[in-house]
Amino acid sequence: MFNKIRNHFNKKNLKDLKYQYLFDKPIENEYVCFDCETTGLNPKEDDIVSIGAVLIKDNTIVASKKFVRFIKPKTKLQSEAIKVHHIREIDLENAEDIDKVIEDFLEFIGNRKLVGYYLEFDIAMINKYIKPKLGITLPNKAYEVSAIYHDYKMEMIPQSNIDLRFDTIINDLKIPIMGKHDAYNDATMTALMFLKLKNQPKVKIK
Repeated sequence: MFNKIRNHFNKKNLKDLKYQYLFDKPIENEYVCFDCETTGLNPKEDDIVSIGAVLIKDNTIVASKKFVRFIKPKTKLQSEAIKVHHIREIDLENAEDIDKVIEDFLEFIGNRKLVGYYLEFDIAMINKYIKPKLGITLPNKAYEVSAIYHDYKMEMIPQSNIDLRFDTIINDLKIPIMGKHDAYNDATMTALMFLKLKNQPKVKIK
C-alpha cells in the first residue's frame, strides 16, 4: 500500500511523459539485476563510473540481454574505490556521459522489478541523476538479495548473527565466482544468488 501511495505522488512529479512506462504494471516473471561501481560511497557527493545489469526471465539469465556501460565521472575517483573495482581515471577517458547512459539504463530496465545486493545504495545513485532530470525516483519494485538470504537462513536455523557478506553468500549458495570484481560480474553473480534463493521451497518472492 505504501508503495502505491508513494508512486502515485511520484508519477505526478514526472517531467517527461515518455517515461510513463516506468509506472506500468511490472512484466510478470521478469527482473533486472544491476550493480554500480562508483567514485566513492556517498551518493550525494560521488558519481557512478560503471553500471552492469542482466535480465532475468522466469528462472534464466538471458545471456543475450545485458547492459554494460562506463561513465566519465565529474568527481575524483577515491583510492579506496579503485582498490575495489580497479577502474582508474585513465580507463574512463573515452567513457560516456551519464545523461545518455541513464536514458539507456531506464530503457533497459523498463517497468521490471529490480534485484541487487545492497541495492539501496545503487538505487540512491541512480536516483541522484534521474530526480533532477525527470522529477521522480525509480518507481520499480526492488528485491534485496541479502534480506532474502537472511530470511532463508532464519527459516532453516533461527540464529542471531547471520553473515551477509557477498563472498559468504556466494560460497554458502555454491554460486560460481566470476572473474574480476566489476559491475557486470557482480550483477550476474547476484542474479544467480537470487535465482537460487527464489527456488528454495520456503522462500516466497512476491
